[in-house]
Amino acid sequence: MKRKNAWEKYDDKGKADVFEFCEGYRKFISSCKTERECIEEFSAKAENHGYRRLDEVISEDKKLKPGDKVYAVNMNKMMAIFHIGEDLFDGGMNILGAHIDSPRLDLKQNPLYEDENMALMETHYYGGVKKYQWVAMPMALHGVVVKKDGSSVKVSMGESFDEPVTGVSDLLIHLASAQLQKRGDKVVEGEDLNLLVGSMPLKGEESEPVKANILSILKEKYGMEESDFHSAEFEAVPAGPARDYGFDSSMIIGYGQDDRVCAYPSAEAIFALDNTKKTCVCLLVDKEEIGSVGATGMHSRFFENTVAEVMNCAGCYSELALRRTMSRSRVLSSDVSAAFDSNYPSVMEKNNCAYFGGGLTFNKYTGSRGKSGSNDANPEYIAKLRKILDDKEIRYQTSELGKVDRGGGGTIAYILANYGMEVIDSGIAVQNMHAPYEVSSKVDIYEARLAYETFLRNME
Repeated sequence: MKRKNAWEKYDDKGKADVFEFCEGYRKFISSCKTERECIEEFSAKAENHGYRRLDEVISEDKKLKPGDKVYAVNMNKMMAIFHIGEDLFDGGMNILGAHIDSPRLDLKQNPLYEDENMALMETHYYGGVKKYQWVAMPMALHGVVVKKDGSSVKVSMGESFDEPVTGVSDLLIHLASAQLQKRGDKVVEGEDLNLLVGSMPLKGEESEPVKANILSILKEKYGMEESDFHSAEFEAVPAGPARDYGFDSSMIIGYGQDDRVCAYPSAEAIFALDNTKKTCVCLLVDKEEIGSVGATGMHSRFFENTVAEVMNCAGCYSELALRRTMSRSRVLSSDVSAAFDSNYPSVMEKNNCAYFGGGLTFNKYTGSRGKSGSNDANPEYIAKLRKILDDKEIRYQTSELGKVDRGGGGTIAYILANYGMEVIDSGIAVQNMHAPYEVSSKVDIYEARLAYETFLRNME
């Protein structure tokens, strides 16, 4: 089947629209590098678009009706955004689901130590990473410190050019003959991913003076003591903004595009809605990179409980009604897919992989090898998606995550499918997936934005 490049459908004005939308996205991933920062940004946008917090609606005993807009936040790392449709919940919901966590280095609970007049912080990597990619590069520290009195302080250090950065050192090539004989997963060990944070001693301090100096800086900037690390959450991420990529500026390179490159257009799509027939939802979740576990992951009961609360506010809740609503819903489980890379063609099967410029990517199934761990979408559902997208001339493509025996991956799709929902994996193709800097195509991001809104408005 001949593939069409989505850029070809746009004239100069259309290309300008693509670039304008993606500039907003570029700024978003430049400033929102943690789950908390994403939720804070999306919550502010929701408020600006007339959405109300669900807990306020409940506390005021307000009733929800068609056209009303609410959102709920879970532990500052997960949220669900609802636009109530004319049919309320009778025919199920149209749901966009994406995750906002990304691979990174997390500080350990007792991170700070001194060794030979250097202060370092120990880390524990989060998600699937090639550890050797995370060395010899500038990194910023983002997070929050929660003190015993309940107060919290946001931390962001290393993003402005006038702020210092940190990083993990690498072994010099001159002494690396033994290191270079190791397997790729052993070139850098997890316990060696320590951040170098200082080398200047605190004057007058005899015991661990460099560590003491770092603690004094943290005390001055954030009012924190060393024991406050126990109730802190720090993420070390690549420093600096996302950038245009390619001499034609047709792509974006930046940290955390898996899966914020799907989360951003999903949120923008629901914010663009006016009146809809079906209730529409944008679900943004945490912990996908480590199995969707925990209180803020898709395996939690947050979404189901929130739907129940919204239905109750709309005067249509019962246990049976909730079960019917969930089972009748349709979902685009949005996550990134692997874009074809001409430097590594051997891992791809060219007839069944995603390409830059191909538009929104559909993965009928993910998983690995014998479709292990996958949701396998029904062809009846796929046919409906094809129809509504083709009617709007929105470009899309189909893909698998590499050759059958080479590996694979998964998303949140199978978890939502447990309710009996119609679910398919969809998203945007990226290169360098899970590396500190990932690459995406601007036109694919824009086509995804159009596809998501079309799905919310038109899927019956």
